[in-house]
Amino acid sequence: MEFRDQVVAAFKQIQDEICRELEQTDGGASFEEENWTRDGGGGGRTRIIQNGNVLEKGGVNFSAVHGKLPESVKRGLGVDSDEFFATGVSIVMHPSNPYVPIIHMNIRYFELNEGTRWFGGGIDLTPHYIIDTDARYFHHLLKQACDKFDAQFYPKFKRRADDYFYIPHREETRGIGGIFYDRLTPESTGVSIEALLEFSVEVGNTFVPVYTELIDRNRDKEFSETEKEWQYQRRSRYAEFNLVYDAGTKFGLETNGRIESILMSLPPLAKWTYNHQPVPGSPEAYTLSRLKKGVDWV
Repeated sequence: MEFRDQVVAAFKQIQDEICRELEQTDGGASFEEENWTRDGGGGGRTRIIQNGNVLEKGGVNFSAVHGKLPESVKRGLGVDSDEFFATGVSIVMHPSNPYVPIIHMNIRYFELNEGTRWFGGGIDLTPHYIIDTDARYFHHLLKQACDKFDAQFYPKFKRRADDYFYIPHREETRGIGGIFYDRLTPESTGVSIEALLEFSVEVGNTFVPVYTELIDRNRDKEFSETEKEWQYQRRSRYAEFNLVYDAGTKFGLETNGRIESILMSLPPLAKWTYNHQPVPGSPEAYTLSRLKKGVDWV
């Protein structure tokens, strides 16, 4: 079996397991699957869940595409090769309860030829309300996953997440970060390409225990219209980042990806209230004060 086939099989299994566990946790909705093909080569499985007991909207998508790289992408990646292969799993969950956080995960593999191939990805959390104990739990589990491979992975990838998931025009982070890594190669990490696949699988397998725990902690908390309005404000920031800065969105659009799959990350409802300011001393104001780079959550 070619290495890329091993990656595809592992990523499909991760998609299957996460969908199964999320359905069980939600208890009220099931994923709808749509298989699609890309004109330039390859395709994927888009799985969407909507209007559940916990999950208002979410997607767990798998894709494996290949073909010729557009010139704009070649320039952005700094490569000369025309032919590419890319596969990955991408997840975004928008819950109904404002106390349950938005979560995003992406694991991906990119290949131009035997000499140019790398892994990227990560997990990050976007709470509508930052709860310090939840934030510490989230980062602790990510650190555990990273430490199995290299003690430097977590601090390095945590800094990259802080830098990447940042909204410059708002001067705030999208959430509490997590880990983010890109272009991991044997040359850059000192480990084999097979070990980098194992690391990506470990990241993927961290998703279920992390998110189901955070759902169980918060799903039954009572909320009012005030909390819902704040949730809509935070969702708008999420949408701004994904449409303006997200590299995956840009890559998907520039390589003729499937629009519905690419934009499944957008929330079902969001609001842009003019010059919205939280009440000083409120939980909303506290959350806004913690949306900074460099917070040590562990």
